[in-house]
Amino acid sequence: MITRSEALELLKNEAINESTIKHSLAVEAAMIAYAKKYDEDEVYWGLVGLLHDIDFDKYPEEHPKKAPEILSEYDVDENFINAIVSHGDNTGVIRDSKIRKTLYAVDQMASFILAIALMRPTKLEGLAVKSVKKKMKDKAFAKAVNREQLVEGYEALDVELAEHVSVIVSGLVQAEEKLSVDGMSLLS
Repeated sequence: MITRSEALELLKNEAINESTIKHSLAVEAAMIAYAKKYDEDEVYWGLVGLLHDIDFDKYPEEHPKKAPEILSEYDVDENFINAIVSHGDNTGVIRDSKIRKTLYAVDQMASFILAIALMRPTKLEGLAVKSVKKKMKDKAFAKAVNREQLVEGYEALDVELAEHVSVIVSGLVQAEEKLSVDGMSLLS
């Protein structure tokens, strides 16, 4: 299996925009948090999150259909690749497993929560679900985020919005602590 350091290096080589790297780190954090919740393999789920947008910057029109080609020379299995491909709409890969549903559910929500945190003086600390609900209703905030997809994602996981936000925020807080040791941040 590809290591995290190899995956991070691959992401840095493929991503053109720093925002793609930060988004991928946020999705990794959310996937790890959900893996803990579901008692799944945290490393595996985290790597799926970290590499889910591996083709986004270079092949935006084909994303995520180019991911298998990029990942073909790395030690990842078919389930790993299909989980990544499944988060895109119209790929033909059905979201019929917990990991696929989770990736879809956290993809946009993790970055949406970070966008809210960046506007707050206390960042992620004390970020409540009511703040997320309010911003979800504010169509001018983070316009590119599809609100229907946010709802569809957590409903497919059969969790309430409050629980979904709590799991993701918890993962982001833990990731931020680890990243700060390496001189990195999701919030800068």
